[in-house]
Amino acid sequence: MASFEMSELKKIGLGLTGFGVLFSFLGIIMLFDKGFLAIGNILFVCGVSLTIGLQSTVQFFTKPKNHKGSISFGIGFFLILVGWPFFGILAEAYGFVKLFRGFWPTAAVYLQKSPTFGWIFHHPLVTSVQRKTCPGVIVALRPITLKGMPDSL
Repeated sequence: MASFEMSELKKIGLGLTGFGVLFSFLGIIMLFDKGFLAIGNILFVCGVSLTIGLQSTVQFFTKPKNHKGSISFGIGFFLILVGWPFFGILAEAYGFVKLFRGFWPTAAVYLQKSPTFGWIFHHPLVTSVQRKTCPGVIVALRPITLKGMPDSL
């Protein structure tokens, strides 16, 4: 299996992103507490910036195909800060889906290969539902094997 080195900034970025998701989740659980939601948003954006780099983050959010998602995410963040957390979360959720829609197949492959959740994505019931609802993801979920290459790659 191929290993790769991760810099300290990327490790910190992944931690901040995880804490951002955690605080956002806590904010939703606590009936849209705007403090938790604001802290979660700040940590999430800072974590993504540290993980992929500041220049890549700016390029990602300013791509023409990501304008709707970026504007929606920004409006949602502003609504949370001014005290309308429910509408802010709705706008952010829309923006999040629009921004990260290209990453869902990659995330599905990662979850399929994870030792904790992988068995769920190999279950016939899940794969039949995925074929009906999103056929493009199933292509990404199929294991790719090359002739002469070991399966562990």
